[in-house]
Amino acid sequence: MKEKQYVVDALSIEESWRLFRIMAEFVDAIEELSHVEKAVSIFGSARTTPQDEYYRKTERLAGMLVENGFSVITGGGPGIMEAANKGAADAGGTSVGLNIHLPFEQLPNPYANVELDFKYFFIRKVMFVKYAIAYVILPGGFGTMDELFEALTLIQTKRIRSFPVFLMGSDYWSGLLDWIKGVMLAGENICEEDLELVQIFDEPADIVSRLKKYLIF
Repeated sequence: MKEKQYVVDALSIEESWRLFRIMAEFVDAIEELSHVEKAVSIFGSARTTPQDEYYRKTERLAGMLVENGFSVITGGGPGIMEAANKGAADAGGTSVGLNIHLPFEQLPNPYANVELDFKYFFIRKVMFVKYAIAYVILPGGFGTMDELFEALTLIQTKRIRSFPVFLMGSDYWSGLLDWIKGVMLAGENICEEDLELVQIFDEPADIVSRLKKYLIF
């Protein structure tokens, strides 16, 4: 019997019972997160070390968010996710970790005081959006880019309510935004107003301040 390498390979008409597991994962997540309010989803590399500048900034950002009445949601793993969960937990706030089962990298960090485990990426991604009033994206890899562009796509196409998408680290993100303006916009694949969906900041205090102004207006 040929081994099924990927989760999607296991979805066949003979194994439609897996749909019940999908539904159960949705139900469990919604029940567990129903009490989470004013949450900010924070994304970034799982490979960032505690010695890294962005780890320290993320920890400060999460603490400041909690001090200003926000909850924090991450992917529950190491790196930037760990920094955000640690900062939120140390500040006495709600620190949510939505961990995904992966064959490498993704082990849950110990700082989430609300923890869920997911088998399916798409369910986990729904939860990031459903309970977030803002996204903060730090330097990361493919997964981080996936979360960024999915949020922008959903907002652009009005499939979800509009919320702020903040990029932290102008040195990391400026080149990408230059490409978006110089190639995407120049080629008329996006509109001028689409550029307003994302904002770059370097300091945690500036993100918190902007977020509070957004909620007022």
